[in-house]
Amino acid sequence: MAPASLPLSVSCAPGSSCPLAVTSPGSSVAAASSSQLPASSRSSERRRVPGLALPAAPGVGGRKGGGRWRAGISSFSSFLPPFFTGNKGEKDAEKAARLKEELLDAIAPLERGAEATPEDKERVEQIVQQLEAVNQVKEPLKSDLLNGKWELLYTTSTSILQPQRPKYLRPFGKIYQAINADTLRAQNMETYPYFNQVTANLVPLNARRVAVKFDYFKIFSLIPIKAPGSGKGELEITYLDEELRVSRGDKGNLFVLKMVDPTYRVPL
Repeated sequence: MAPASLPLSVSCAPGSSCPLAVTSPGSSVAAASSSQLPASSRSSERRRVPGLALPAAPGVGGRKGGGRWRAGISSFSSFLPPFFTGNKGEKDAEKAARLKEELLDAIAPLERGAEATPEDKERVEQIVQQLEAVNQVKEPLKSDLLNGKWELLYTTSTSILQPQRPKYLRPFGKIYQAINADTLRAQNMETYPYFNQVTANLVPLNARRVAVKFDYFKIFSLIPIKAPGSGKGELEITYLDEELRVSRGDKGNLFVLKMVDPTYRVPL
C-alpha cells in the first residue's frame, strides 16, 4: 500500500501499498510476517463497544458478543445433559486452534501472498473457510477483541502485494492496520521503505461489516493528502479471536492478520 492500507483494502498514494478495502490511485499495503502468533494478554471478555448504533448482542456463557441469553423457560435441549448435547463451544475452540496452526504453516512461506501459486491460494482459502465456520465472535464490531493494532500476514489483494513491481520496489517492511470500534476509526500503516499511512472513518452496515471512507493519506508519514471521494470500500470481519482476525473486502480479497498491540488508539 502506498500510503498505507490494509484489510480495509485500498489503493493508496503512488509508490506504496494500502490495506483498507478500497481502490485509489497507486499503491497498496501488505501484510506482515507469518511468524507464530504471540499469546495475547487481552481478556477474551466481549462487551458492547460504545459508538455503534447496533443492537446489543449478549453472548455465550454469560459474555456479550456472540450468543443469546435465554430468559424464563429455555428450549428443551438446554435441559439435556452434555452426554446428549455435547459441548459445541469447546469443540469449536479446539478446532479453531488446530486450524489456526494449519493456516500459519500454510502462509509462512508465501511472503504475505506475493509468492502464492493458485494451488497455495486454494489451500489457504479452504483452511480459512473452515476457520470461519467455527468463529465464536458472531458480532465482532461489538467485541473488545477487535480494538488495537493488527499486523497483516497474508492477502490476495494485488493492490497491496504489487506483484508487477520488482521485489526491491515492493513494501517489504511490516504492514499494520489498526481499528477502534468505539470511535469508528481505522488506520493502515506501512513501514520500510515508504512509511505511508492512511486513516478512515467506519460506518457500520451490520454487526460484522463496515463501509470504509478514507479521509487522509500521509506520504512518508509526513505529507498529508486529503483522500479523493473515490477512496472508499467495505470490510467484513469473518473470524475474530484475541490473536487472529480474518477479513474480506468488497472486491473479494482475503486478509489474515495477527494482533500486536491491543492498546493502540487510532488518531481522531
